[in-house]
Amino acid sequence: MRVFDPMRVLHLSDLHVGYGECGARWRDLTERLARAREALGGPVVVLTGDLVERATEEALLREAKAGLERLRSVGFTVLVAPGNHDYGDALKATPESQAAFGRFFYPEGPEGFPRVYFVGEAVFVGLESMAAELHWYDALWANGELGRAQLERLEEVLRRPEVRSARHRVVYLHHHPFDPMGPLHELKDALGLARVLKENGPLDALLFGHNHAGGAYPGVWGIPRCYDAGTSTLKENEPGPLRLMDLSKDPSFDSDVRPLLFPEVCV
Repeated sequence: MRVFDPMRVLHLSDLHVGYGECGARWRDLTERLARAREALGGPVVVLTGDLVERATEEALLREAKAGLERLRSVGFTVLVAPGNHDYGDALKATPESQAAFGRFFYPEGPEGFPRVYFVGEAVFVGLESMAAELHWYDALWANGELGRAQLERLEEVLRRPEVRSARHRVVYLHHHPFDPMGPLHELKDALGLARVLKENGPLDALLFGHNHAGGAYPGVWGIPRCYDAGTSTLKENEPGPLRLMDLSKDPSFDSDVRPLLFPEVCV
């Protein structure tokens, strides 16, 4: 019987660099992760948006990126999806901020979304949940919308032979797809996403952020791992579990590694 190699994933989200102590906490977290890489098993780091509080300030984009580069410097693979704060100031998204975020965080080029990455025996598919929120009439507030064109491309991606044959498949985005925390925060076309994922499964994990709730929703849409990462910098003392998954194992083995990284706090 074949023994599959571990496929570890660490899920981060909603750093909000530029808000209160979030920048300092991000720097601290990246240093702790860098020191603990071997102990964590060298996971792929998936960051599901809201890296900065205000994308209108280039200095904040630089600060957030510096943390990603620190992780990459010690060997982490880091994958990023944009959030609503990353395309503006949370209340209004702009194409200019979208373009700036792309220049900082997608050096491989502006090929658009979905973004597909093969790492070991896994394929990771990143979505842009602000893609259809940049028009003047719906750029306000914190809603998300993938848009029909991106959903069609996602369906095409998930049907590719090399994607279907991958041992593990993970989809990640910013907006919470099925549990909006209130009006003007929902993913508008969540039902469309549900249809595409259900018809083109199975998936190992669906990862997202936005709500700062840190919840787990096992089995929704037939996906064993549906995780909201909360806020990894604990913005306003909201939950921020640092979930480490091994996709080659049952989800019951997934764990929050915050006590490992912050033993002086988590006693």
